[in-house]
Amino acid sequence: MDDDGGLRRGTTAFLLAQVGADAAARFAERIAELGVTPPQAGLLRAVAGDPGRSQQALAAQLGTPPSRLVALVDGLEDRGLLERRRNRDDRRLHAVHLTDEGRRMLRVIGQAGRAHDDAVLSVLDDEERAQLAALLARLADAAGLPPGVHPGYRHLSTGR
Repeated sequence: MDDDGGLRRGTTAFLLAQVGADAAARFAERIAELGVTPPQAGLLRAVAGDPGRSQQALAAQLGTPPSRLVALVDGLEDRGLLERRRNRDDRRLHAVHLTDEGRRMLRVIGQAGRAHDDAVLSVLDDEERAQLAALLARLADAAGLPPGVHPGYRHLSTGR
């Protein structure tokens, strides 16, 4: 242990938060070049994972206020990346689907994500990367974090 009791680098939880915040900011910068924000990228990914869900179901999965989700869908629909269709089972609900352009954008975001992952983890070998991923997955499971959903959705405002 350092003479400062580990304060110079911080605790493991602090380091995890520090690296996570840096990685999130760098990913946001990377996909900003595509004209997409992290919440938009996450919504595209969620829709691709289970096409045709209602906006309410997507909001619940992402843990975001329904009004914020509607604003996200509106923006992506305006860009031709998502489309709303009437739900066959309940015509009061809208089913959300990717368009062909949305699927193309998601592939490009995926390529950016893989490049980002490689950049963030460049100092680790393949075995270390696998070990880190397994340990982080255990921590996420223990915290009750749903797979593939960034906890930042809980803190999105409606923008109003």
